[in-house]
Amino acid sequence: MHRTALVLALAATFIAPLHATDASSVQAMAQQELPQVTAWRRDIHQHPELSNREVRTSALVAAELKKLGLEVHTGIAHTGVVALLKGDLPGPRLAIRADMDALPVTEEVDLPFASKAKGEYRGKPTGVMHACGHDAHTAMLLGMAQALSGMKKQLHGSVLFVFQPAEEGAPAGEEGGASLMLKEGLFRDFKPDAMFGMHVVSSLNVGTVAVRPGPTMAGSDWFRMVVHGRQTHGAMPWNGVDPIVTSAEIISAAQTIVSRKLDIGNLPAVLSFGIVEGGSRYNIVPDQVELQGTLRTFDADMRQQAIDNLKSIAEHIAAANGATVEEQIPVGDSNPVLVNDPALAARVRGSIGKALGNEHVIEAKPWMASEDFAYFAKAVPSVYFFVGATPLGQDASKAPANHSPKFYLDEGALKIGMESMLQASLDYLNAPTS
Repeated sequence: MHRTALVLALAATFIAPLHATDASSVQAMAQQELPQVTAWRRDIHQHPELSNREVRTSALVAAELKKLGLEVHTGIAHTGVVALLKGDLPGPRLAIRADMDALPVTEEVDLPFASKAKGEYRGKPTGVMHACGHDAHTAMLLGMAQALSGMKKQLHGSVLFVFQPAEEGAPAGEEGGASLMLKEGLFRDFKPDAMFGMHVVSSLNVGTVAVRPGPTMAGSDWFRMVVHGRQTHGAMPWNGVDPIVTSAEIISAAQTIVSRKLDIGNLPAVLSFGIVEGGSRYNIVPDQVELQGTLRTFDADMRQQAIDNLKSIAEHIAAANGATVEEQIPVGDSNPVLVNDPALAARVRGSIGKALGNEHVIEAKPWMASEDFAYFAKAVPSVYFFVGATPLGQDASKAPANHSPKFYLDEGALKIGMESMLQASLDYLNAPTS
């Protein structure tokens, strides 16, 4: 009997970490996966692909998921991949998402696995780089799929691993991203009870994770205007209608929308112009000028107020100058505000605090960037959190931002991200049901 008890005790020692949700077990799981996750991340970083063109990346993801014996589906929203892990024990349904696409940015970081890839964007050749960290997201989710698959017999509930293309936006004339995955029936057969996502950010140092309840990332609208004037010689502007001067007045007046029209004491908002195109020669007043920009808001009423004001400004200034304006405000679908479920966010923050220590978890500020994970968050209760990527000892406030050609990810973020997501996921799946 004594020998039998000893054998059982030793067996329990080895079995316990497979199903325990204590921080030490989760840290051990993350550490075990880290070498492979790092290798995946470097491979994906060296071979980036633009939105809706993630062919190599999705093939790699699908192959690795099939090795785990999961139920794998490909070709969702063009290049999306999903895999379902069914635990042997009853429990809730959870989805976890990673994005896979890169950006039309030429890398300026000196790494042995730096990207040399080339692509085409808006009809022009461009370098391609994982300047936003999606390579890390994809690699970490593969690592979590591997870790959780290894504890299938002790796993409560089911997990849907969602590898999403085109988070940065589908090319002109195409659909893509989270909205298309949902449109094509992502949740038709598996409707999760909750969904988690995360993003590495250079604005935080490695070891710090930020979570926020409620409105977390701004809704984004893309707008386009074409100001039509009448071409004339630059020496005789009175013989034409100048769309350049008219456009300049529209741009200047539009800056008063946020500063003078919206109650930004309630929630922030941003209106920025990113494209001004017109003219072909220094001494010719052109026929037209094209303007494009973005509006970021956290509130539906503030958004509509800004859109109405922008239209009014453009129309009245154009008329006052004898010009006309063709408007698309907004252009196509808009990313909604990303809203974290407050109760779920509190649970996730507690889990991450357990994994990393509460002193390493902060409340995120509202972020003016947008994220199409917001579509998932509208469909099911969700939480999206942020993982620091800038090396310790470096001022994160001065680090090259996400989307910069100098964006740098300290790979220590990979372990922190996996520990955070594994802890949050296991705590959610193992929580007692009422």
